[in-house]
Amino acid sequence: MSSSASRKAKSAASNEVLRKRVIAALEDLKAKDVREIDVRGKTSIADTLFIASGTSARHVKSIADEVVKFAKEAGVMPLGVEGQTEAEWVLVDLGDIIVHVMLPRIREFYGLERLWTVGDDAPDAAAND
Repeated sequence: MSSSASRKAKSAASNEVLRKRVIAALEDLKAKDVREIDVRGKTSIADTLFIASGTSARHVKSIADEVVKFAKEAGVMPLGVEGQTEAEWVLVDLGDIIVHVMLPRIREFYGLERLWTVGDDAPDAAAND
């Protein structure tokens, strides 16, 4: 196995561990309407986006804090955390995984799910109508 292939295999394994830690953190603090979106091939900024809702600004901040805590326990330091002051939309950048935690009204307004899934499964959706 080449060193490049070896690095990719290690990276994929560590990303899977991190992914499971993010899911655990979201479940632990009872995040609402969690959505995982694979954005490989759509952007180079990340491989996976998580979008989740909190019931209040305090809940949003707590969920984001838990994601950061679980990531650090997995050995991953966040590249950045934005929006903690207002806590209507907190973004946690973990490199290949980005987590958005939002109040429901903010989530609905910005429609990130629609933005990142445009064109996904379009033929299947049309066939089911």
